[in-house]
Amino acid sequence: MPCFLDDGDRQRYLQCLSQALVRFGCELHAYVLMNNHVHLLLTPQEPGAVSRLMHTFARNYAGLFNGRHGRTGTLWEGRYKACLVESSRYFLACSRYIELNPVRAWMVAQPGDHPWSSYCANAEGRSGALLTPHPEYLALGPDRGARALAYRALFDEALPEALVAEIRRYLQQQKALGTDRFHAWVQERTGRFAAVRRSGRPPRRVDCP
Repeated sequence: MPCFLDDGDRQRYLQCLSQALVRFGCELHAYVLMNNHVHLLLTPQEPGAVSRLMHTFARNYAGLFNGRHGRTGTLWEGRYKACLVESSRYFLACSRYIELNPVRAWMVAQPGDHPWSSYCANAEGRSGALLTPHPEYLALGPDRGARALAYRALFDEALPEALVAEIRRYLQQQKALGTDRFHAWVQERTGRFAAVRRSGRPPRRVDCP
C-alpha cells in the first residue's frame, strides 16, 4: 500500500524528518521517497539515536497522514530495516543505490527526474537543507561544484547487479555491510554475528569413524 498519496504527503514526511534529525542528533546524507517505502542513509551521533528517530517521526507522520486522508490504524508494515555500513568502502555505493531506486523501478529515466530524493543536492550542487555532507562525499573535491561533478560522474556507470544484490541482502538481514575486518570489528563490539548468513539449511554434520 502507498505511504504517500500526493506531494503534500511527501512534503509533510520531509518536514517530520527534518525536525527529528535535529531532535535526535542524526545526520542525513542521502534519501529517496518511493510510493510505498523510503530509503535513508544516516549517521547517528550516539547509540540508539536512529531507533528513536525512526520510531518518533514515523509515528508523527502516520498521524498526519491519517488525519489528512480520514483513515485510522498503522501505516508502516512492521519495524524498519537497517544495516551498518562501512563508510570507506560502501558509502558512495549505498548513496547511489538509494538515489537510483526510481530508475530501477521504472518511475523515471534519470535519477535527477525524481524530485523526491537527494540526487539533485548531491549530484547537481543544489541546496539540500536536510542533508549533511559525509566525509566520503567531501573527499570527492575541494568545493561544492567539484564534488557535485565527481559525484555525478559516478552515475555514468550502472551499479553492478552483484553489488545491488549484496546491499539488499545485508539490509534484509540487518547485518553490517563491509569487509570481513569490519564484520569482526562490529561483532567484537556488539557480540552479534555481523555477516549475512547463506540461504537454506546449514549442511548436516557427518562424523567419520
